[in-house]
Amino acid sequence: MSASRDLRRADDRLVMVISGWLARHVSNRELAGELAVAHGLSPEQTKAVDELRAELTGPRERAELEMIARETLETLAVAAE
Repeated sequence: MSASRDLRRADDRLVMVISGWLARHVSNRELAGELAVAHGLSPEQTKAVDELRAELTGPRERAELEMIARETLETLAVAAE
């Protein structure tokens, strides 16, 4: 992602937060909070974000959550193009 992109866009902000979570710079709680207030996304992006948020509250192992987070990143990036 280019530094010149407008990080105020919901999809851009979520890409940054999810990436930070994958790098272990963002907690589960912080990620869930950001996912809960995401607005202005396409229906496909919203579905992916909702799925990730639901999985964060479940009994998933970190590795499984990381796979879902990466899928969410892909959906956010592809749908934004």
